[in-house]
Amino acid sequence: MKRLISILLIFVSMNSFSQSRKFDSNADHENFFRFGAKGGININKINGQAYKDGFNYNYLLGGFMQFNFSKTFGIQPEINFVQSSSEFTNSSSTIYDDLFLNGSQKKAKLDYLKVPVLLNVNLGPSKRVKLQVGPQYGNILKQTIDSLKTNGNIFKTADLAAVGGLWIQLPFVNIGARYEVGLSNLNDIDNQQKWKSQAFTIFAGFTF
Repeated sequence: MKRLISILLIFVSMNSFSQSRKFDSNADHENFFRFGAKGGININKINGQAYKDGFNYNYLLGGFMQFNFSKTFGIQPEINFVQSSSEFTNSSSTIYDDLFLNGSQKKAKLDYLKVPVLLNVNLGPSKRVKLQVGPQYGNILKQTIDSLKTNGNIFKTADLAAVGGLWIQLPFVNIGARYEVGLSNLNDIDNQQKWKSQAFTIFAGFTF
């Protein structure tokens, strides 16, 4: 009788271990198609002689789709609403000083719709950590510049950028960080200076 109970206990233990390993392997399984939403912080600046040094803190909200073609790589297109800001230098010698009224506020706020299409490359066998690289197209939906003498726009609406970063894909939650470098000249006034965007983004969200 004791021998039979021992055999049954061994069998139950082996079966439980087998089920546990099966569960763990499923935990790393990735479906071909996934989607989700995310939000976070946009740490941005515009580079150019007319701008102050230093980054500004804003926000981003967006959604994404994942197409996992293999255990190694996939494609992730996104649509993100991103707010950026910048501030012109207070130096009266800047060639753009005559654009503004005499007020000290020379800040610009830009509302973007950004569409990156990123290549996901899995780092390691777990498929949890992904390297992301790819192009991004941005379109300015609204630009607000304080103390501007005219109601015209001074930034070009289109902004092409290169994106790189890391994405940590947990079973339900995702977190990540990226670096964006603008490739387009945003100056819509003249050709005397080149204004280019730069940003770090940190975000978290949910994947379904």
